Amino acid sequence: MAQPGTPPARSLLAIARTIVGCTRCPRLRRYCERVSLERVRRFADLEYWARPVPGFGDSAARLLIVGLAPGAHGSNRTGRMFTGDASGDWLFEALHRFGFASQARSVSCGDGLRLRDCYITAAARCAPPSNRPLRIELERCRPYLAAEIGLLPRVRVVVTLGRIGHEAYLRASGWQARPRGRERPTFGHGIETTLPDGTVLLASYHPSRQNTNTGRLTRAMWHGIFRRARALVNASRYPDAP
Repeated sequence: MAQPGTPPARSLLAIARTIVGCTRCPRLRRYCERVSLERVRRFADLEYWARPVPGFGDSAARLLIVGLAPGAHGSNRTGRMFTGDASGDWLFEALHRFGFASQARSVSCGDGLRLRDCYITAAARCAPPSNRPLRIELERCRPYLAAEIGLLPRVRVVVTLGRIGHEAYLRASGWQARPRGRERPTFGHGIETTLPDGTVLLASYHPSRQNTNTGRLTRAMWHGIFRRARALVNASRYPDAP
């Protein structure tokens, strides 16, 4: 179900171009630009992307990953989701381990990484201060996620990273309210829900430093999510399969 204000669903490339040129959230645009000027010492000599970040991956993907937002010195610097920071190190290592990525680490858009049967996107496309986008900012970004979902018809498994990513997917995919006779999918690490169309929603804690450094999310827990995602993808059939 398309949301109000959704860009025309022409292609993933067209949506990506629209996202990159987006100026809907002045607070976020100012923050991303400021970060790109101030930088941090280890990236002082690098030019920052400092624009909204589109999703990327395999257009025929059966696995969709929905994160929170670009990292200030990760995706906001590199221009590719989860690329160039600690969260990305966790994600791409797991994707490579279970056959969804060509390599275990990603540091830049030109590093040769390719996703297989997987597409990565997020609830917000600009890095937010303190990793906390405002509700209105998430609402402004939602049409982009809805458009991507509409252009990925073969997705059968969705891994949501964190509560915000989880809620963003439910809203963007048209699950606005609790359907009659069914409970609305709740968020919790490892909670698995089969949606009415057969898509499996698999929730996970986000691989942020706040979770990984404290032990709230361990490697074993994290690998368990993607081991299960791999099994579900392997057992799935495309919606148009005979």
